[in-house]
Amino acid sequence: MIAVIDYGIGNLASITNALNRLNIPAVISRSISTIEKADCLILPGVGAAGEGMRNLQKSGLDKVIKKEIIKGKKFLGICLGMQLLFERSEEGNVECLGLLKGRVKKFKRERKVPQIGWNQVRIKNAELGIKNKLFNKISDKSYFYFVNSFYCTPEDKSLIVGETEYGEKFASVIIKNNIIATQFHPEKSGILGIKLLNNIIKYFSLHSL
Repeated sequence: MIAVIDYGIGNLASITNALNRLNIPAVISRSISTIEKADCLILPGVGAAGEGMRNLQKSGLDKVIKKEIIKGKKFLGICLGMQLLFERSEEGNVECLGLLKGRVKKFKRERKVPQIGWNQVRIKNAELGIKNKLFNKISDKSYFYFVNSFYCTPEDKSLIVGETEYGEKFASVIIKNNIIATQFHPEKSGILGIKLLNNIIKYFSLHSL
């Protein structure tokens, strides 16, 4: 069972509709027991890091997410759900979940923010991406849909398997063990986004991490 975590912020309908198109059962939940029983967690997100972290902390979801990921549960973070994995965000100077070393930074002022629209994802550390079949039937420099004013800077650059440029290069896809995260919205990225979601779920179902 996949649990899409409801923390009062995020594109819950979009991601569940995308999973339904793939005939992948998922439940939207903020129940700690449901999250603990799930085989895979998805943390979506559209909004501010401060509000996201406050909502997670109020409900105790921050602790259960960290506990389940550390135990090895498969996890997909999308947009804000990716950013909250890191140690700190410049958006409100907020402490995040700290599961990945690194920070979330704001785009430089000479760029219009937020970035809204289609942008390319360049495959990096291709060996890792190919091994995980993450980009199966997805070409290098394919376009995906972004809505972000901030971007992630992982301390360990080997985690970056997709990179995008918006005035500066930034991590748009990362993999670390049981964690996969995308800065863009696969559920809003048309056919290629659906393919990517399918690849991620297939990878999660075929690998014991």
